[in-house]
Amino acid sequence: MKVVILCGGKGLRMKEVTGDVPKPLAMIGNKPILWHIMKTYYHYGFNEFVLLLGYKGDRIKEYFMDYEWKNNSFRLKEDGHYELLEPSEKWNITFLDTGLDTMTGGRLLRAKSLLKDESFMLTYGDGLADININKLVDFHIENGKVATVTGINKSNQYGVLTTENNIATEFIEKPTDNNIINGGFFVFNHDVFDYLRDGDKCILERDPLVHLVEDRQLAVYNHNGFWTAMDTYKDIMDVNKLWVKDEALWKVW
Repeated sequence: MKVVILCGGKGLRMKEVTGDVPKPLAMIGNKPILWHIMKTYYHYGFNEFVLLLGYKGDRIKEYFMDYEWKNNSFRLKEDGHYELLEPSEKWNITFLDTGLDTMTGGRLLRAKSLLKDESFMLTYGDGLADININKLVDFHIENGKVATVTGINKSNQYGVLTTENNIATEFIEKPTDNNIINGGFFVFNHDVFDYLRDGDKCILERDPLVHLVEDRQLAVYNHNGFWTAMDTYKDIMDVNKLWVKDEALWKVW
């Protein structure tokens, strides 16, 4: 099953970082957010990634093209090739340019031909959690819905979900009270593309999720462990403090 990661946003609320690099490359310790997310999926056996690029997508390409020799000891051979002296992640990564101003649903729509008729996972390039990915996938299969979203019990600016028997009954983009919020970490059947309309202007978190709820096709996997999303420079600093103190609860590997 492929893992699709939204990496194209401009991160306007994090200009201290995103003036130079895209938000998924903001550093936690000595590795970017994106690396931490991919390590979580890799820990559970998923190594096929599709990165949906936009703002400064070339920097993400450069990071992974240089990743092995910059992050591992190696022996340089006389023919110009190198041999790693330690194991490295065996990731297969597709870098898909999806446009500078394309919305989240539009970016996913551009990946349709790569995903064929299979189910796949999707998450944002700025969220971390100690979520058990295998349990999430099993939950999606057991419920047999078009989509599954990870629900987080938290009060903030994210869209919230009202649920009944683990099926979403209402989606509100701007909440006012404590509720279950959209924590990302989705699993989709290929039928989700029937809900993605308006081309590049399609915003996944609006009409598509609302219509999935109306059709009773959005299951909610409740995650009660660690979760955080990084919208501001302060968020990055807070997560780095956890990393330094060895309290990085998202580190499941």
